Amino acid sequence: MDPTTVNAQIIDVINQSQLATMSPQVVMTSGAGKAYQSVAQSSAIAVQDAADALRNISTIATTAAGVAMAQYLATGEERYKNALDAAQQLMQNATTDFSNVGTAAANVLKGFPAG
Repeated sequence: MDPTTVNAQIIDVINQSQLATMSPQVVMTSGAGKAYQSVAQSSAIAVQDAADALRNISTIATTAAGVAMAQYLATGEERYKNALDAAQQLMQNATTDFSNVGTAAANVLKGFPAG
């Protein structure tokens, strides 16, 4: 056997491997799957960021409500009751924003082809 001759079975294995991994359909499916994973990760990060924002706003609103309540009890002034209402509204708005981000992220992901 000539040392420069490659066994036909080896050539066939190489050709089959290339076909299985580099055919246009495989490349398209793999690319679409990677794109889907990237969109899914971006959606998850958006929801995590919204959760962080909600947590931070909750801390601010709770602190403001505590201060306002203490002042309202001490003075009875209406402006502190208004501050309590504003803190509650702040939390309601933040909760709505969180829900909107979650819904939007889910809709983007549902509408993106998985492959």
